[in-house]
Amino acid sequence: MATSKDYINFILGQLSGLEEITCRSMMGEYIIYYRGKIAAYVCDGRLLVKPVEAAKRYIPDGVFEPPYEGAKDMLLVENVDSPEYLKGLFEAIYEELPMPKKKKATKGKKDGV
Repeated sequence: MATSKDYINFILGQLSGLEEITCRSMMGEYIIYYRGKIAAYVCDGRLLVKPVEAAKRYIPDGVFEPPYEGAKDMLLVENVDSPEYLKGLFEAIYEELPMPKKKKATKGKKDGV
């Protein structure tokens, strides 16, 4: 079940206290970036953050779930109703989030090949 526009807009509204939050749609689901780093996925109406150590400390009894079939487990965020909680979570995990991987340059194909 794809995430509804209403739900992603709700989550983005809850994160509006943070600067540099961006979102990218991907096959009916969403990736949330914080200051240029992938911080969370919103899949099937669930907010899931990268399971870095700071996230595990912030959500000590958290549940690990894959965002989609075949993906690595992420940490489910159940307290999405508190903007302050989410702001604290994203600020806590930022330093431990990996830098985005650089995209490899691809050579253009020639016509007729």
